Amino acid sequence: MDSAVIPLERHNLSIVQSVDFFYPLIDDPIMMGKIAFANMASDVYATGVVTLDKVTMICSCPDKFSEKERDVIIPLLIRGFKNAAQEAGCQVSVGGIAVNPWCILGGEATSICTPGEIILPINASPGDVLVLTKPLGTQLATNAYHWMLDGAESWQKLKEHLTEDDVRKTYLKAVNSMAFLNKSAAELMHKHSAHAATDVTGFGLSGHAINLLKFQTKTLKFLIHTLPIIENVQRMAKILGREQKLLAGEAVETSGGLLIALPKDSANNFCREFKDKTFNDAWIIGSVESSTSPSFEILKEDCKLIDV
Repeated sequence: MDSAVIPLERHNLSIVQSVDFFYPLIDDPIMMGKIAFANMASDVYATGVVTLDKVTMICSCPDKFSEKERDVIIPLLIRGFKNAAQEAGCQVSVGGIAVNPWCILGGEATSICTPGEIILPINASPGDVLVLTKPLGTQLATNAYHWMLDGAESWQKLKEHLTEDDVRKTYLKAVNSMAFLNKSAAELMHKHSAHAATDVTGFGLSGHAINLLKFQTKTLKFLIHTLPIIENVQRMAKILGREQKLLAGEAVETSGGLLIALPKDSANNFCREFKDKTFNDAWIIGSVESSTSPSFEILKEDCKLIDV
């Protein structure tokens, strides 16, 4: 679990809290602020909690910034973070802006919850299906764009097969995906009786799925038969010799979707209502089976790959 769920001694309440921060990965400070908020809040949304009662922004300014760079970029990062918070329906307090060698952005999200507001990520069962609410490939999509701008060695390989427009299109899809909140998915988890969930971020699909398996009350196997991947990312991975890692679910993600274990008869309705509510797709990507030990497998020969 990436969030702490702490029962309180009074009023049958619990604190759900998460702290997350990272380094900027795109050059638009407003969008970067939105992504930082979405990434931070995602850990809480993965527990089914949809209301954030307190959010504190964490931000540090690089000591190499000029005064003008600081006065322009930091307020834009804060604006993007606050814009996303407004979309989430919560207020933000900004802690002191530290100065160090790195630009760091993130925050702390806290919610005070009744038991019914929390879906503990422990009750996946044989016969469930696995739903993913965002496509994979964000890290490579953003890296390729910056390689293109910098004329890096990797871009020299990519440009033999992809146009600059291809890379820009892929980059924009990744940015919009990363900035999209997992709040609607958390809301629908309650309606459709989700049994467990995790968000997919720095450890990739496989890393977060394996971690989720460790918390289950039953001994289970997650079998993945479908991988939705941002358009052009698989081609990029193949050109650069990274396809095996991508298709093994090991590629690093930033502000990815929720991986949710749902009753089989609820999953299609979840995906349909998610599309109606957000105008984005969610995909049934796998199944939950009984196992003698926690295990995760992606079908090698018959895995369906979806360009998103």
